[in-house]
Amino acid sequence: MPRAIVFHHGTPSDGGSWDDWLPTVQARGLVGIALDRSGYGRSPRRPGRAVADAADQVRDALVTAGCDEFVTVGLSGGGPHALACAALLDGCCGCATLGGVAPYGEPDLDFLAGMGPENVDEFGAAVAGEESLRAFMAEVGEPMRTITGPEISAAVGGLLPEVDRDPRYASDWAASLHRGLAPGLDGWIDDDLAFTRPWGFALAAIGVPVRIWQGNLDLMVPEAHGAWLAQQIPGAILHRATGEGHLSLPYRFRDAILDDLVGAAGWT
Repeated sequence: MPRAIVFHHGTPSDGGSWDDWLPTVQARGLVGIALDRSGYGRSPRRPGRAVADAADQVRDALVTAGCDEFVTVGLSGGGPHALACAALLDGCCGCATLGGVAPYGEPDLDFLAGMGPENVDEFGAAVAGEESLRAFMAEVGEPMRTITGPEISAAVGGLLPEVDRDPRYASDWAASLHRGLAPGLDGWIDDDLAFTRPWGFALAAIGVPVRIWQGNLDLMVPEAHGAWLAQQIPGAILHRATGEGHLSLPYRFRDAILDDLVGAAGWT
């Protein structure tokens, strides 16, 4: 059977944000699977979903693709969902998170420390509950459904160090927001709520190789998140990308990420 790489997009975004990665994956003889998470794009909402529920969606996709072995990659808000697949699905041979968020409320992690003000406000609304978060999203999230690339830096300037202000990053992000948020804001809202509640699996239960990639200039998911995850997951290796932010990391390190993950899985 063919082997697959399963991609989990950021929050908010859509599976199409991985399109530039798929030719590289196919050139390696692997199947690339990049899904819209529940509530985004073409994927129906799953109200009240937990992070762990992503494993159900991936399991079905692997059956459809005829793949029984896979590795998984999660960017930003996709990181927890990739870790869920590593913890819960048979056939997972490795996992990589790229600027992946850590669980909220852990006593030895200051979740908000180092985040830009926009994310501090967003997660503050999420912790207050769905009603509070929906009110926040009505004001802040709704404009993101139609935002243009040039408008992004002004809208979320507190989240973007200079290295993340490349117009190409902004253009690609805007396009993914248009696709992912086309049906509304539920996917984004459900992600934020899931991050601030129990994830539904134990990080200590992950038994496959895990690679944690983290830019030290990241203002969306600060580097303390990556360091904390690396300490909690057995055998995890932290790759600290000096001089990189949240958006620059997957563009500049794509080949290194894939080479490292495929090698960790023993597929080379």
